[in-house]
Amino acid sequence: MPNAKNMVQLVKQAAVEAVEAGKPVNLLFGTVVSDKPLKIQVDQQSIYTEAMLVLTRNVTDYELDITVSAQSVVISHGHPVVDTYTGGGTATEIQHNHPIQGRKKIKIHNALIVGDQVLLARMQKGKRFVVLDRVKPIPELTGEWL
Repeated sequence: MPNAKNMVQLVKQAAVEAVEAGKPVNLLFGTVVSDKPLKIQVDQQSIYTEAMLVLTRNVTDYELDITVSAQSVVISHGHPVVDTYTGGGTATEIQHNHPIQGRKKIKIHNALIVGDQVLLARMQKGKRFVVLDRVKPIPELTGEWL
């Protein structure tokens, strides 16, 4: 008959084995080795394909509504001036800007690219992985800064 100390050890061991058997969420690091189709390598032998991956918004392109109140940069171009007598008009070049206001839709370019290092979570009891986020900044930003 086991004593109290051995009994506690047996219970702890059983709990550890139960957790291992259930394959709870496990965090992994990986590197994107292909973006079309998406493939993420986590070690020498394991490459996860798109069918095995669940992507969060942090690692996908998506659209977003924003509210803006700004002015365009100063530009020089003409607007037609209508002659009220003849109905015709001419365009006069002037420097000015235009208001940019209201609710606008923008696209966030956040999809994974080759070389991205990512954090994944293995889903319980499965061969599916949630790609949570990048662990390093996006290497190249190519958009225009105004």
